[in-house]
Amino acid sequence: MSRPRRVAGLGVLLAVTATLALAGCSGGDGGGSDWKDDCATRDGIVECAPEHRPAAPAVAGELLTGGAYDLAQERGQVVVVNFWGSWCAPCRAEADDLEATYQATRDRGVRFLGINIQDGRDKAKAFEAAYKVSYPSLFDPPSRLALAFDIPPNSIPATIVLDRENRIAVVIRAGVTRDRLEPIVSRLADEKSSGGPDQ
Repeated sequence: MSRPRRVAGLGVLLAVTATLALAGCSGGDGGGSDWKDDCATRDGIVECAPEHRPAAPAVAGELLTGGAYDLAQERGQVVVVNFWGSWCAPCRAEADDLEATYQATRDRGVRFLGINIQDGRDKAKAFEAAYKVSYPSLFDPPSRLALAFDIPPNSIPATIVLDRENRIAVVIRAGVTRDRLEPIVSRLADEKSSGGPDQ
């Protein structure tokens, strides 16, 4: 009789794990409420109106190519944060679209940041060279930054778009295409920051 109970328990555990994996970001405030309940979800994309956007967690570390990076230096810019690994097939599929979107929007106050997780430095650098990725990536083998955004390492690729006030505006828990990503980024680039001069 214990064997069926164990199987049933495993099924419950897997169901809970799957639910958590699909839940997306929980924001940087550590609060108990789920801010996504106040946001619109369509075709796997969570998009939040300004009044419902949580602050992004602190993001700083070592760049894949060396040197330090701190997201705080990008305040006032729209920042597209993409979590990726050289071992991830969907990451390879979206690489050209990410770069094309970056090139199309960079002159509008948009920055891109990759966060490379669970990878080797040489393999990650070879990936960037092969796909001609021109924006920087943080090197985060233990996935600390992904977990800070509540992105489980097994759910990449994932892309988070931050507004000009460093708030989480959009969460995409799948590979992206330029056709889907660029309109989102452009719309956020058109928003004005409520603090400081217009961009």
